[in-house]
Amino acid sequence: MAANRVPAGFVSALGVTQIVGYGTLYYSFSILAPAMASDLGISLEQVFAIFSIALFIGGLSAPFIGRHMDRIGAASVMTLGSALAALTLAACAWSPSVAIFALTIVLMEVFSGMVQYQAAFATLVESQPRTASRSITYLTLVAGFASTIFWPIAAMLTAYLSWRQIYVVFAVLNLTVCMPLHYWIKRSGKKDDQQNRIGNGDAVPGALAPQARRRGIVLVSLAFSLTGFTIAAILAHMVPMLGAIGLGSAAVAIGALFGPAQVLSRLINMVFGQRLAPPALAIVSASFIVLGVVVLGLSGDWLPGAVAFAICLGLGSGINSIAQGSLPLYLFGSAGYGAITGKMAGARLATGAAAPFLFAAAMDRIGTTLSLFVISMIGALGIIAFMAVAASVRDKSTI
Repeated sequence: MAANRVPAGFVSALGVTQIVGYGTLYYSFSILAPAMASDLGISLEQVFAIFSIALFIGGLSAPFIGRHMDRIGAASVMTLGSALAALTLAACAWSPSVAIFALTIVLMEVFSGMVQYQAAFATLVESQPRTASRSITYLTLVAGFASTIFWPIAAMLTAYLSWRQIYVVFAVLNLTVCMPLHYWIKRSGKKDDQQNRIGNGDAVPGALAPQARRRGIVLVSLAFSLTGFTIAAILAHMVPMLGAIGLGSAAVAIGALFGPAQVLSRLINMVFGQRLAPPALAIVSASFIVLGVVVLGLSGDWLPGAVAFAICLGLGSGINSIAQGSLPLYLFGSAGYGAITGKMAGARLATGAAAPFLFAAAMDRIGTTLSLFVISMIGALGIIAFMAVAASVRDKSTI
């Protein structure tokens, strides 16, 4: 039956748009930030402060975006989001002052919530609810190459173009690649709308009992926020932190292991992940992240320990992206998926936006090693929250 097949066309199209969306709206920023600072006459720290504020405000907007996905369809939101992202990139390229630059960066991060994982996962749930978990795994595997592709692209373009010209190129990509693909998904989805709309026989029921849903939403939001805080804090400082603890030039090579480990975890999950229910998957993800941080805290400048840290962090982060889409579907079902994931994304993104600053302040005041153990304890609280959710789920191995 068609209802039991993974929508390969949708997954492929969304994979392309996620690579472009994350590459142009998120990953490239760190490469272009020094040129932005120089051009605008502000410090690099101020540029990243603007970006952190933008991420925080973008997180606050996620619940609003999620509700509109349920109301008008996630693919419709993604189509509009591509146009708005392109417009904002172009406006940022034009920005004549720091104030306009800051405003456009904030709008860019708000609109990114309309085209990145939150919206893509909701689109897959709307398309084929019963195969959405598998589709999410495939999608994250493809989209995991966004940084691998766009970091070198952005670095290469800086040799020939200014950051403003690069943002114009990125605006064109969002307008000519992402928006048509999102529109195609929207139009294609209408053909099966009556079959796949939430509320029919293909809808996915939630594994949580109705009386446990509110507590479940709070616990899952808390768990993803704590885990997301841990990941965001470490990733923002990974290479300089590794260098500071005595690994020197090896820090860059060790940090580079994170990306391949992240993709590897998604590939492993694609092959063997069906054996684990989403709550267990989330616990495994958070455990890998905490394990990696603890290993680094204990091993210090010991090279094998640092390698193990990067691999564990990558494995945990890769699985975490899958859990962000599959766990809410498993627990709460497909009805209202956009609004539910919007609330969770809002909490996770807003919390993660503060992590780099707070972790930097902690390292400055109490040292790197002690800060790592504090971060690991925060991550451990996330594991406990995921375990509490798993304990409240009624016996149900598949959805």
